[in-house]
Amino acid sequence: QVQLVESGGGLVQAGGSLRLTCAASQRTFSTYAMGWFRQAPGKEREFVASINWTGGSTVYADSVKGRFTISRDNAKNTMYLQMNILQSDDTAVYYCAGSKFRFPTTRGADFGSWGQGTQVTVSS
Repeated sequence: QVQLVESGGGLVQAGGSLRLTCAASQRTFSTYAMGWFRQAPGKEREFVASINWTGGSTVYADSVKGRFTISRDNAKNTMYLQMNILQSDDTAVYYCAGSKFRFPTTRGADFGSWGQGTQVTVSS
């Protein structure tokens, strides 16, 4: 099972930006879709974005569309989430996830590998 490690979280003011990074331990990373999920205090985990195995197809939650960009560098076994125009509602623990499929999906059940999470806090 691939190991995933997130980094890049932190405290930022509303309207600011952060870039999250997900580093994978195995080269098989490049053969599967990847995704980002988040969980705010007292709320269920929710889908944020996913990307197919080549990086050519992406899916976003409506709440982040136009503000967040998911990308990947298969040569570095790394995935990114560029987050712009951050809002207080974006405050959550963000999780990197490895899919069981090659195409991007939105269901948590489609992902078999998960990172430990990185905290993102947006102050208003």
